[in-house]
Amino acid sequence: MSINNDTINLRTVYLLTAVAALGGLLFGYDTAVISGAIGFLKTKFDLTPAMQGWAASSAIIGCIFGAMFAGWASDKFGRKKVLMLTAVLFAVSAVGSALPANLTQFAIYRFIGGLGIGAASMVSPLYITELAPASIRGKLVSYYQLAIVLGILLIFFVNSLIQGSGDEAWNVEYGWRYMLGSEILPALLFLIAMFFVPESPRWLTKEKRETEALAVLSRINGPSKAGEILNEVKETLHEEKGTIGELFTGRFRKAIFVGIVLSVFSQVQGINAIMYYAPEIFKAVGSGTDSAFQQTVIIGIINVLFTFVAIHFVDKMGRKSLLLWGGAGMAFSLLMVGMAFKFGWTGYGLLGFILLYIACFAASFGPVTWVVISEIFPIKLRGVAMSVATFALWVAVYLVTQMFPILLESAGPANTFWLFCGMSVLGFLFTWSQVPETKGKTLEEIERSW
Repeated sequence: MSINNDTINLRTVYLLTAVAALGGLLFGYDTAVISGAIGFLKTKFDLTPAMQGWAASSAIIGCIFGAMFAGWASDKFGRKKVLMLTAVLFAVSAVGSALPANLTQFAIYRFIGGLGIGAASMVSPLYITELAPASIRGKLVSYYQLAIVLGILLIFFVNSLIQGSGDEAWNVEYGWRYMLGSEILPALLFLIAMFFVPESPRWLTKEKRETEALAVLSRINGPSKAGEILNEVKETLHEEKGTIGELFTGRFRKAIFVGIVLSVFSQVQGINAIMYYAPEIFKAVGSGTDSAFQQTVIIGIINVLFTFVAIHFVDKMGRKSLLLWGGAGMAFSLLMVGMAFKFGWTGYGLLGFILLYIACFAASFGPVTWVVISEIFPIKLRGVAMSVATFALWVAVYLVTQMFPILLESAGPANTFWLFCGMSVLGFLFTWSQVPETKGKTLEEIERSW
């Protein structure tokens, strides 16, 4: 079934998407804030490479648990309540991680924030997917990734401004605290905004609250289409008799396989190594602290600009085509980043290859992975299935974040980025052979296709 855009209340659709996507902005803000703070934390607490990895990855442990339980919680209590809880977790983490007396306290509060990131990373795109008309669903879920990269860019600017407000000693004692504490403002904005949005109509239907579901669908698709969509959702739910085990043994086994592996490949190609450690990478090749932070802001700008490329093409070219083009570009750019480190092509040469990598990721695996994993699972188990895929994603993020400083010291930067290049090649081959095209299909049509 296709839906004519003329019947869609675009103003309502975009407003609800924007509110849900604030979870993505906080996701990007919270994960990337560590890039500015990590160097000063290293000095403040005299961190070894392993401890430095732990300072950066402690939030990721929280993400793993947040993603693990968010599916169950969103299926039981609703998408909206879980998103409100994530806003509270972000706020608590912002205050606590800005005021630690030692690394252990810092890690505890970053873990709390990670719970929010992990839950939001699963529930925000799920919520958007379940509200979105099929004809523009890819674009709307891509706005979630746009919010992530806007959050990253915003904190890169904030970090740069705070870093420039004092000398090295001031930043070691106070600067990083302001960086981490600044998250309290977007967290409170997200919490307030969530009071004004409805629950997912598909979740309401599953809970037998069909009158409420019809009201939400009418606001989005118009009264004439709302009943038709509700009937299709009910029919699909009625057809589903399986349990969670069906994800791994029944006709949806390939869906969960694709979701898990694609999620892992979106991260093991090195994106978070660059996002979390960008200033340290540039300082390692001779850039001063001010210059390193400025180059990091350029990375954030490119990340945002090329996310618009994905938004423009995801419903035109399709999900798979973008993944293939972007994956090929990422493999090439990572190969050249390794060459730059190997042969000393520092300065603008290294920055250029890193920017090419960021551009390719932002136009493909960054947003499109979220689109695909929010589409391919059955309605009745979508929350739990997305938890499984997002859990796998965050495990991959943790491994990359924890191991990157250790790999840099033991294997060297060239070999480290060549390892990421190899992962990009494998990701390209997996996409080409296993990932289906879901462009233009309703969620119910995708489910029946399995």
